Amino acid sequence: MRAPSIFSFGFAYYLLLALFLYLPIVLLIIFSFNDSTLLVFPFKGFTLKWYQSLSNARELLDAVRNSILVGLFSSFVAVIFGTMAALAIARFNFPGRSFFLAISSLPLVIPYVVLGVAMLLLFAQVGVELSLFTVAAAHTVINIPYVMLIVAARLAGFEQNLEEAAMDLGATYWGMLMRVTLPISAPALIAAFLSSFTTSFDEFALAFFLTGTDNTLPVYLYSQLRFPNRLPLVVTLAAIIMLVSVILIVFSEWLRRVGTKDVPRTS
Repeated sequence: MRAPSIFSFGFAYYLLLALFLYLPIVLLIIFSFNDSTLLVFPFKGFTLKWYQSLSNARELLDAVRNSILVGLFSSFVAVIFGTMAALAIARFNFPGRSFFLAISSLPLVIPYVVLGVAMLLLFAQVGVELSLFTVAAAHTVINIPYVMLIVAARLAGFEQNLEEAAMDLGATYWGMLMRVTLPISAPALIAAFLSSFTTSFDEFALAFFLTGTDNTLPVYLYSQLRFPNRLPLVVTLAAIIMLVSVILIVFSEWLRRVGTKDVPRTS
């Protein structure tokens, strides 16, 4: 059987897809070194002044801090509730299990704009003032399904006999979770946390509707697009964030792959 040619349709399709996905990222990084406020070729010159100017952009750094705080809080809470939901789905067969799974997965298919408006109305009705807390609450809601699915896949990757053996040897249910289930699921938990943090850090629609006086980074960047002289700083910070996001995604994917192999099994 003849091997497929490197110039086959599949290779051309993959090449075009890679260019479509990654060329904008490459251009973003390139323009962060351009010594001009105009994002056009040819370059006026190579400079690092935009990276140096970031340290003096107080409002920009505050927005970065806000996004980090929201991302850490929402990811931590989402991992807790998402892991609980994954345990319920993977280890228990209870009435309404399919309905529970469907309801838990709804934030994956509901547009964030619609969800943002709905949560804005909810917070207004119950008298909750818009703040970073309301943004974190919304991000927790959208991150729980991701955590649930990632952890559930990990729980399905090792035999339940390990947990049963631990309880037969005298461990309580909670002791078994702390000593067997959660340690084995640790790579998936870390991957779920990193994926949730990346989603929260980059999310715009919910934050736009639910933020108060303290903006998150995506909302702040959107507001700065009206000022041409601020655009190079926005591009520079976006380049840094893009690189960090790619690193986190690659690392979380590596953890997920590690978590799905070399799983101890009972005979």
